[in-house]
Amino acid sequence: QVQLVESGGGLVQAGGSLRLACAASGRTFSSYRMAWFRQAPGKEREFVAVIWWTDGSTNYADSVKGRFTISRDNAKNTVYLQMNSLKPEDTAVYYCAARPNIVSAKYEYWGQGTQVTVSS
Repeated sequence: QVQLVESGGGLVQAGGSLRLACAASGRTFSSYRMAWFRQAPGKEREFVAVIWWTDGSTNYADSVKGRFTISRDNAKNTVYLQMNSLKPEDTAVYYCAARPNIVSAKYEYWGQGTQVTVSS
């Protein structure tokens, strides 16, 4: 059974940092890409960052470029999201997701989410 388990959320002051982790299990993810999404109250879920498991290529939403860094640890089957210079508008539930590296594939595996709250 595939599982994505997020951890690392919490309450932090504006300007602070948090590191989220997503532990993946239940299958081989070598041909997948892993992403972070977030959803704030009353808003739609939005893309934050993605990393290709094979070569570590990354891509970011404009709103987090230069502040957030996505990385992976192959040995631990874990993806991280280092969040620096946090802003109140980063407050949201953050979700880890995985999809195959196939054109038009959808994110088929999702974690349960972890709350990030940034106080002003």
